[in-house]
Amino acid sequence: MSRISQERKESLLRRYGSKTIDSNAVTGGMKKGGPGGTKPGGPGPRRSGGFGRPGPMRGISSFGKPRNASAIINRLLSYIGRDRVKILFVFACVLVSSLAGLGGTYVLRPVINNLVSAGFTAEEKIRSLVTGLLVMAGIYLVGVTCTYLQQRIMIRVSQNALVKIREELFSKVQKLPLKYHDAHPHGDIMSRFTNDLDSVGEMLSHTMVHIFSGILALIGTVVMMFVTNWILALVTIATTPLLVYAGSAIGKRSRKYFLGQQQALGAVNGYIEEAITGQKVIKVFCHEETAVEEFAFLSDELREKQIKAQFFGGIMGPVMGKLSQISYAIPATVGGILCLTANFDLGGLTVFTDYSRQFSRPVSELSMQMNVIFAALAGAERVFEVMDEKPETKDPKDAIRICSEANRSKGAKVVKGEVALKNVTFGYVPGQVVLKNINVIAKPGQKNAFVGSTGAGKTTITNLINRFYEIEEGEILIDGINIKKIRKDSLRNNIAMVLQDTHLFSGTVRENIRYGRLDATDEEVVAAAKTAYAHFFIERLPDGYDTVLDSDGSNLSQGERQLLNIARAAISKAPILILDEATSSVDTRTEKYIQQGMDQIMKNRTTFVIAHRLSTVRDADLIIVLEHGEIIEQGTHEELLALGGRYYQLYTGAIELD
Repeated sequence: MSRISQERKESLLRRYGSKTIDSNAVTGGMKKGGPGGTKPGGPGPRRSGGFGRPGPMRGISSFGKPRNASAIINRLLSYIGRDRVKILFVFACVLVSSLAGLGGTYVLRPVINNLVSAGFTAEEKIRSLVTGLLVMAGIYLVGVTCTYLQQRIMIRVSQNALVKIREELFSKVQKLPLKYHDAHPHGDIMSRFTNDLDSVGEMLSHTMVHIFSGILALIGTVVMMFVTNWILALVTIATTPLLVYAGSAIGKRSRKYFLGQQQALGAVNGYIEEAITGQKVIKVFCHEETAVEEFAFLSDELREKQIKAQFFGGIMGPVMGKLSQISYAIPATVGGILCLTANFDLGGLTVFTDYSRQFSRPVSELSMQMNVIFAALAGAERVFEVMDEKPETKDPKDAIRICSEANRSKGAKVVKGEVALKNVTFGYVPGQVVLKNINVIAKPGQKNAFVGSTGAGKTTITNLINRFYEIEEGEILIDGINIKKIRKDSLRNNIAMVLQDTHLFSGTVRENIRYGRLDATDEEVVAAAKTAYAHFFIERLPDGYDTVLDSDGSNLSQGERQLLNIARAAISKAPILILDEATSSVDTRTEKYIQQGMDQIMKNRTTFVIAHRLSTVRDADLIIVLEHGEIIEQGTHEELLALGGRYYQLYTGAIELD
């Protein structure tokens, strides 16, 4: 029996996307003076009860229906519309293929009539049969060729569209602000690239052609039925409402469940991604069984949605197939009566019964294609939901570029690195202030240290300097220039960061260090590694600097990963350096060596240091003590000790940082 409480189940559904939650539910547990539960360096609020960064999945209405299906379809068509010539050729092939199917069937009428006619000799009947078969073979050969061409071309057109959508989606993800990534599980975002786009691709590759082909076949069949016998045509059409009603009823139910399936699949992906990346945390707290049960719950939710979706999707074909027998049996019976009473020819009856089968087939196929369309629209809506998210604030047209003295660039303003925060007030959530009236002036080449409890706002300040978030009041200046007037890419290129949470990319050690400045030479890479005291352990790796790192550098120790992270910052020529708990993951001895290297890196750079170990900041030119988002003390180490305030208490151990 599951030990997961109902409250916990609702929390899982809410956090991983099965339901939408309001902002009050997200922010209700935040602490006064800062983001509740944020870790040092955390960019925003963290929900309780989890080991990742879950958030609400938006974009699918609670009614299981796209908010504007026609707009989504038009938007999808705009992507394949770029291959208009190919699309027109495909439709021409579909038209020819449909006409070939109809024409090939009609050729049977004179052939059969000649075979049963008493006025033809055996030789004439054989000649008529052979001629008819050759004509049919030629017609069907043309149809098969057109079908081959339409499939081949349409697949290429759809894949071109998918590539464009995928590239635009990825590009948009890069432009989204950090607060979006903080509020959405990574697995859910990944599912937009995989499951959702797969559904869209299926519709673009096959469904559109099937719909067009089905419509042409339906219209053509109706015309040929009236040409063959108008009475039987009316009888056949009279059975159509039953087929349409059955298809509509099943499709209406399946649409809701297919949308729910896509949503539940995103929730499962989100949980898997966070569970895999958080394995160490799960094991440390012995939550393996809990994680299994929670995953089983989400998996069961997906199973229930899939069962319902696949059930209604699966019965569509059999139900429509059985009902289509009615549209075949009734006209066949009536046609037999007409042959006996109204001189209706046997060839015409044979042809018409074949048309009656063809008449029900496009109706059934169109009904079954609705399942694919519903799944595709659900996926497309989720994809476009991300693409329509508000990106980071755009740079003004007159935004300037900046550069350092060591990395001069044409057209860029050279800055020395003075950073000034004037009356800065900020909150992650409207109405909840994290920083209040922050005033700091960091001189070029000066080492500045932020000290304070977790959640005091230390990392928030560095995030604001990078413009990861936009401040509500006040201004931040670099060499007297408001950072809002500086291009974001130029601003961030001139700020090197070493974060507490390291992230290494798949590739060689050399490539990961060079990530700090892509035009760096091999000699500069080695020099940066030596500065960060990473050169010595790199040389001991199997292939030295060409050693390929596993996912996120899992084949290195935490300390070695951090050393590479520091080397990455060392290779940058940025005039501003931010060290966010940069030495928290290394031992004391390694920290000593790193500190010596960092002293070299910090020369001629404006440096901001966030550290819990006060011994690492005692030589700072300016120490800023933060509590509850406000500066309560600032000065040098000696000045703050003489003051006898909060810093003095922290340094002497009278109180401890929490």
